Amino acid sequence: MDAVGRFELSSGRNGAAPHPWSRYVALGDSFTEGIGDPEERSPGGWRGWADRVAEELSVDHEDFAYANLAVRGLLLQEILDRQLAQALRLKPDLITLSAGGNDMVFHRSNPDKLAARLDAGVELLKTTGATIVLFTGPDWWHTPVLSRNRAKVAIFNENIHAIAARHDCVVADLWALRELRDPLMWDPDRLHFSPLGYHTIAIMVLNSLNVAHSLQPLEPRELPERSWREAGAGDLVWARTYFLPWVVRQIRHQTAEELRAKRPQAAPVFRAGIQSQLHRIPPASLATGTEPGYQARLKQA
Repeated sequence: MDAVGRFELSSGRNGAAPHPWSRYVALGDSFTEGIGDPEERSPGGWRGWADRVAEELSVDHEDFAYANLAVRGLLLQEILDRQLAQALRLKPDLITLSAGGNDMVFHRSNPDKLAARLDAGVELLKTTGATIVLFTGPDWWHTPVLSRNRAKVAIFNENIHAIAARHDCVVADLWALRELRDPLMWDPDRLHFSPLGYHTIAIMVLNSLNVAHSLQPLEPRELPERSWREAGAGDLVWARTYFLPWVVRQIRHQTAEELRAKRPQAAPVFRAGIQSQLHRIPPASLATGTEPGYQARLKQA
């Protein structure tokens, strides 16, 4: 498929032909749910890359519907068991699927065995005739503890590319998206992305689908260099504040409320009578990050 691997951060509609999709379903875990990108106007209180992609795809498509079945903390097999049947019932013509990160980070699962399970799930999803987007894992090279899984993530990513080639899927290549190496792309917990990170990923997904859009890449400000003593102290604070509590959450069973998808049914992206504020923002303000609401969320990163 010509769109595979296209992740350059470009934008602009420029009178391009409209995309062919009218029913988009997103499957996955916290990455697809949008944890790290709080937005009280979004269902579930989180926005993320998938919502941003759906917002763009809904422009000039009055019949466009979007469902997000992602639930934080789920392992790959749990995503397949809990979300595939629902996705099939929704009859999508566009599907995004990201899974396996929790398996490798927390359970140190075998990437080849994970890929075999994912392959079977993708084969089932292909029966819908929908376009399917798969995600490679990001490069956690700079993150303590998580960087130990770097080799396994790389192996899993190679499997993702093989699965995509076998089933004619689109690949959204997070590993190759070097912009994600900037600390401002990440939430303070270093496990999830910031609003800026999700914005950047949304651009990459839309470009991978070869869809013209209005999103503009933002240039993150540079952070001052830290000494190795300062960096080490920051790593200890991060482990105590974010990583250890996350490990505890992974061990215990999630409640029914925590397992609930934020958009379980395919519906218009915006409520009736509500216009997308995103498309009222001049492109220049997006490019510079000066739009007040967006700038305020960036400060949380």
